[in-house]
Amino acid sequence: MKNDLFGSWRANFFTGLAIALPAIISFAVIFWLFFAVSNITDTLLVFIPRDITHEGKGLGPMHWYWSVVALTLTILLISVVGLLARNYMGKKLIQSVDTSLLRVPFLNKIYGTTKQVNEAFTSSGKSSFKTVVMVEFPRAGMYSMGFLTSEQHGEVRTKLQQDLLGVFIPTTPNPTSGFLVLVPEDEVVKLDMSVAEGIKFIISLGSISPEHVPGVPTKIPAGG
Repeated sequence: MKNDLFGSWRANFFTGLAIALPAIISFAVIFWLFFAVSNITDTLLVFIPRDITHEGKGLGPMHWYWSVVALTLTILLISVVGLLARNYMGKKLIQSVDTSLLRVPFLNKIYGTTKQVNEAFTSSGKSSFKTVVMVEFPRAGMYSMGFLTSEQHGEVRTKLQQDLLGVFIPTTPNPTSGFLVLVPEDEVVKLDMSVAEGIKFIISLGSISPEHVPGVPTKIPAGG
């Protein structure tokens, strides 16, 4: 009788866990993102006395609803910047601020690098992080999924006397870290799946694979 009760409870538990786990993880990620972002956006409320925004008469953490206010203010400010960037005077103002930041010692290194990385991933004319590929990694005969990031030129091409492609190979289940490898073009196999499908595949430890009509995988043609 005890074994039957335990077996029934175990079956119910794992069935309930399978149903509830996606919702639990989704809410956990949302809360984590909210508090991670609020650590930055909360500084926008520096003009409001701490005894109003924080617990314990200014000595404790910020009230959650003030964090919501700060996040909303951030969204509004970003929207205003976007609005300015869409008209002539706004573009000139943004260019002026951009030039000023690039003239500040030390800050210009960080800002300039961040700006270049952002442009590489957001520019419609670039292929960075828009193509899912497979490469032999970490050894021959063992394949890893990655994302095409760039075509390598200059010193790398001169020293090795061949065209190489930059491929970011994320770790699983956390795709925010990984390895950057330079691979000869003829050894990079292009996949038809989208970047979103590739990320799902990596996060799910390979258990979620997009549907695909069987065919011959194509390699990256010379020149990208």
